[in-house]
Amino acid sequence: MTEPALPKLDFSTFVLGIIGTAYVHLGDAPAPDGTEPELELARQNIDLLELLQHKTKGNLSGDEERLLLQALSDLRARYTEVSKRGSPGVA
Repeated sequence: MTEPALPKLDFSTFVLGIIGTAYVHLGDAPAPDGTEPELELARQNIDLLELLQHKTKGNLSGDEERLLLQALSDLRARYTEVSKRGSPGVA
């Protein structure tokens, strides 16, 4: 059986991985290992994306910059919603 090809590793793929992990920690995507959502870890992922935004300013393509801006906007809004709701299962 042949292993599936991995996606090309580039900035967007890297950012999408962090985004996906943040959504897992927010409880919006299933954790592969079955762990419960953790709001602190979601916040850490958002902080990481903010750090990347700051450190890569002026060095991204338009698409990469838009991906990062949209992700931060969406994740910040979702984080606020989840933290205000005090969801069961979200620490």
